Amino acid sequence: MASTIFIDGKDGTTGLRIYDRLAQRQDVTLLTLPEAERKLPEARRAAIHQADVAILCLPDAAARESGALAEGSACRILDTSTAHRTAEGWAYGFPELSHSHREAIVHGRYVAVPGCHASGFIALVSPLVRCGLLPSQSALSCFSLTGYSGGGKKMIAQYEAAERETALASPRQYGLTQQHKHLPEMRHVCGLQAEPIFAPVVADFYSGMEVTVPLFRHQLRCGEHPLKEVREALRQHYFGSNVIKVWTEEDNALSGGFIAANALSGRDSMELMVLGNDERLQLVARFDNLGKGSSGAALQCLNLMLGAEETMGLQLS
Repeated sequence: MASTIFIDGKDGTTGLRIYDRLAQRQDVTLLTLPEAERKLPEARRAAIHQADVAILCLPDAAARESGALAEGSACRILDTSTAHRTAEGWAYGFPELSHSHREAIVHGRYVAVPGCHASGFIALVSPLVRCGLLPSQSALSCFSLTGYSGGGKKMIAQYEAAERETALASPRQYGLTQQHKHLPEMRHVCGLQAEPIFAPVVADFYSGMEVTVPLFRHQLRCGEHPLKEVREALRQHYFGSNVIKVWTEEDNALSGGFIAANALSGRDSMELMVLGNDERLQLVARFDNLGKGSSGAALQCLNLMLGAEETMGLQLS
């Protein structure tokens, strides 16, 4: 029997991508509201109470409201906003992090989809903290290069306008006050004692993301060959994953000395790289901010919640 899915806020970038993918599937039935009712609380409440799973593609305040509207129903909630990523009682939707993360998604009623920048940082840092290579008290920094689609409809319109600001042709750093909304989950999920310094940069390409965490040798609890030890720790952690691939030395050599942030645009996979040398390392996660950083991650979680094949409907490299 097909599961009934309601996408609350499907007119946003993430919601539309999820809707378009689910519309092609035979194992789900999509519940939609007329345009005049899609923002009405009572109409949304009724839809949520009819659905097996409600996917929230809303601003934080509206997502919290939808969570409240679900009270008294059997509907499971999959939230793509920032609202519940560190909230008690919510599973964090990154199944590759651990068996317990996966089981919480499979069996939990409330699941929060990770943030895009946070996904890259956590994919790199969490396994190293868990295995003891990287102390939890580490003072880390991170920079991230992203396509403009991550800014939503307004930013997409700005970048794709026939006449636009000259500044948009240049990469632009933002989050200048170190108050970016992904910082709490970056610290919390990795088990760090402090939030990292985080410098996100948006550039003139539609989608794709490249998150980099630089490390000095002295920051690691390692032996003679930090580069190999870190790469092997990540390789072992993600061994068998169909979604996340850890680059080998051969992959590094084939890159030609450049890494394009948009190389996985349109895909739901993620690539992790350990670059540099034994004294100064660069940990890099490359993926699509709209894929593993957003709608692809949501679909992966939904598949697990429904008991479907985890990679059903995903576009993988």
